[in-house]
Amino acid sequence: MDDKVIVQMYLDRDENAILKTKEKYEAYCYAISNNILGNYEDAQECVNDTYLRVWNSIPPQKPVRLSTYLGKIVRNLSFDRYKKNTATKRGGGQTKLILDELEDIISERNTPVDEVERKELIRTINEYLANVSQRKRQLFVCRYWYADSIRNIADRYNMTENYVSVILNRMRAELRIYLSERGFEL
Repeated sequence: MDDKVIVQMYLDRDENAILKTKEKYEAYCYAISNNILGNYEDAQECVNDTYLRVWNSIPPQKPVRLSTYLGKIVRNLSFDRYKKNTATKRGGGQTKLILDELEDIISERNTPVDEVERKELIRTINEYLANVSQRKRQLFVCRYWYADSIRNIADRYNMTENYVSVILNRMRAELRIYLSERGFEL
């Protein structure tokens, strides 16, 4: 079913919208959540919470790309769950490693001034990614948006794990310099 039709079902408050969303995007949402959490039950709960969050946010929201909208919601819910799970213990999965890799570049911000800076940081990171090769951009997004493991990325793009690690390491170094040159204190 076309995403525009599904979004219109939400706008019309048709409860079948959730079923159609689940049929089309459950595996996608689960993959994102499981990559972050590394736990089937927690991932399933985040995916189910995603459907509720989408139901409650459309309307007034009217997403242009439903997959991106769902991905962002499930990703945020999964990171929130990850933070909750690791408040008292250290969990498995890729998330801690991924956050450690980006720690020098991006830190959590909470004040209104920091929110403006965060938006500028996101714009600048997107600008950086627009200027790298498509393959590098794909590797970066797989690792830092979808929280894919190095092994999965290497398999997907027919590369060695070491090669993927080297590319990502170089990209982080380049990004650090790129951000520093544009006035971000790292």
